[in-house]
Amino acid sequence: MTNQILATVPITLGDRRILAPGKLLWLRACAWMVVLFFLVLFAFAPAGRALGPLLPKDPRISFMLNVGAALIALGAYLLFVRLGEDRLADELKPAALPQLLVGLAIGAAMFACVMGILVAAKLYRIEWHGLAPAWKAAGISIQAGVGEEILVRAIMLRLLWRAFGPVAAFAVSALFFGGAHLTNPGATLFAGICIALEAGVMLGAFYALTGRLWMSIGVHAAWNFTQGYVFGAAVSGTSFGTALSRSTVTSGAPAWAGGGAFGPEASFPALVVCFTVGLVVLWYAYKAGRFTTTQVGGASVVNP
Repeated sequence: MTNQILATVPITLGDRRILAPGKLLWLRACAWMVVLFFLVLFAFAPAGRALGPLLPKDPRISFMLNVGAALIALGAYLLFVRLGEDRLADELKPAALPQLLVGLAIGAAMFACVMGILVAAKLYRIEWHGLAPAWKAAGISIQAGVGEEILVRAIMLRLLWRAFGPVAAFAVSALFFGGAHLTNPGATLFAGICIALEAGVMLGAFYALTGRLWMSIGVHAAWNFTQGYVFGAAVSGTSFGTALSRSTVTSGAPAWAGGGAFGPEASFPALVVCFTVGLVVLWYAYKAGRFTTTQVGGASVVNP
């Protein structure tokens, strides 16, 4: 039973209704990608922004809003995929939920490894503060892990893959993910490149290997939580509030080496660790035949 639950499968791209094989499939897939992206985004993003100022400034309430937004994103994606593609979203099958736990462990371990390298290289220093409320950090991590993985991996990567194949899908979705972070505080071009290669490639690789979104969600959420709460470092230029410790870049450390104001994920060690993991996972996905055959509508077909 355990092997069945954790078993990986090819990505389900979809082959019905708007994605049915035929003329201008690439154009229909791209148009559906844009529509689905904004349908899901507008389903969960505005609610928290509208309710936030009206509710008490309690981190537990913020946590519930974040979790609620993540659940809305999941529900909206399931609904719109059912309506637009005439299928159940296999990438979010509850039977694969144990992969979420594996992803959480991988994400936490990777960031701890990065932080260990940064401290050993005297690029960062850590001051331990002891126990602190984790509501804000947990809520933000859950919402980002779920929301961003649905938007960038389940929608953008999958539908670009359907339109143009996996190479273009990985390249465009990774560039988009890196570029989207350039508006964050402390962002630099190098930070955007790091995000594109670290998260854009790595998180997409976990999705390609497993055919499910849960492991990517787990890695994403655990990385952010470990970075922002356990080590108290900046997460893409933002603070997660109270933390177990406070990690700060050493004065005079080059931004490319320590990440600067953007945080450790814009550092060279993070780039090396995460991109290496991404390449290894991509290799396993390739060996498993994920880039030659892909499951659509329950059948395996050769990719375009």
